[in-house]
Parts: sequence; structure tokens; C-alpha cells
Amino acid sequence: MKIIISPAKSLDFDSKVPTNLYTQPRFLDQSNKLNKKLKTLSKNKLSELMKISDDLAALNYERNQSWQTPFTTENAKQAIYSFTGAVFQGIDVNSLEEEKIPLLQENLRILSGLYGLLKPLDLIQPYRLEMGTKLKVGRAENLYKFWDTTIANSLNNELEDNELLVNLASTEYFKAIPKKVLKAPMITPIFKDFKNGEYKVVMTYAKKARGLMVRYIIDNNVNTIEDLKGFNVDKYRFSEELSSGNDLVFTR
Repeated sequence: MKIIISPAKSLDFDSKVPTNLYTQPRFLDQSNKLNKKLKTLSKNKLSELMKISDDLAALNYERNQSWQTPFTTENAKQAIYSFTGAVFQGIDVNSLEEEKIPLLQENLRILSGLYGLLKPLDLIQPYRLEMGTKLKVGRAENLYKFWDTTIANSLNNELEDNELLVNLASTEYFKAIPKKVLKAPMITPIFKDFKNGEYKVVMTYAKKARGLMVRYIIDNNVNTIEDLKGFNVDKYRFSEELSSGNDLVFTR
């Protein structure tokens, strides 16, 4: 089973990592090309392009200028220990048993505007580049065009026959994967909370739930749809009534 998630804007490059294991991102050549473009952008251009404050633009300007290869454990950090958003809080990798790390490395993939597709232990340097950013690079009008079918083809190369692909990414990031290119059956868990008399997606809670689902899959070595339906963490339960096709709805 392969799982895809989105990255996070919030990063931690100060805390120590409890492992010496690491791998290199597979698309560093493409990342270098993107970074060369980013390095040409002023702070004002970054603020305008990314719709961020002047302070954030200044921070990311410095990140862009400092970004360089090769990646080592001295100038980079493993992705799964670097992102700190709600999804990654749900995964809570620091409490994961050490023997589960290889399974996480095998099954989880993190989509990224700058790195394309990351394994958990891939080294990264600090950055901010959301997949929806309208950054023109060469003939590509935006990042979706830049990555084109690269990410989907990479996933296809990894997926075994009839292996499930579990989509826990946001809509913005999943758009980087042309569904018609994928060869594997895809399952999309959806998390809804009961609010004002109806079940609805509350994004703050849904992001955390996506991470909890990743952790559930790894902890229980989940491999089938039926096993996925057994997810019962943080009071979420599978809803047969609200689910349809490959969209599995979990409610609380």
C-alpha cells in the first residue's frame, strides 16, 4: 500500500533527529531548476507570487539563496522530521517504534512543489513553494505543468500489481497527479464532523485525521480496503451510508 500526503508550510530544522538513516530526493535535478528560478525573484516578487507577508517573503528569499546541493545531514534534514503541520502532528513520527520506520519509508510519499515526490527519510532544505503557485519555469506555465506526469509515473514504477494507493493529500496537491496516468486503484478517505445538524469536512480536523490515518496504516500494517474501514481513531468511524465508490467517509 502506498500513501500520498501533502507537505506542510510549518517547518522545524532545529530539533535533533533520532536516526542516522537518510535518503536523497529522486528529483533533485528538477528541484535545482526550480531553485534557480526562485533565486532570481526579489522579496517583493516572492510576496506577490506567494501572497505572503513581507517578513515571510524575506525569510523565504534567504532560504532560496541558501539552498544548495549536495544535501548532507549537516545542511539538510529528513522530510518526515522537518514538516510540523497538522497532518504530521497526526503521524507523530517521534513516537513511532523504530522498527516501523522502514515500513513508513516504504509506504509513505509526500508531494512537494519543490521536490516533486519525497520519501520520509529524504533530506530536504527549508523552502516554501506550494504546488498551486503560478511559477513559470521554462515552457511550463506553472508547477502542475512543470511536474506534468513525472510524479504519477514515479508512483506507477513503485506500485506493484493491484497495490492500493491511498490518497490523503489535499486537492491542491493531488491535482499534480493526473488520475488517468495512474495504474493503481485509488482510495480516498474523507473525514467529516457533525456540525450544525450535518456532517461536513472541517479542514482543521480533517488534516489531523489524515495524519492519524497514516499512523493507523503503519501501526497496523494495513493492506486492504477492509482494513482501512477499521480505522477508529479519535472517535472517527467508517460510514457505509455516506461512502461511495472509492471514497471512504469517516465521521464523528
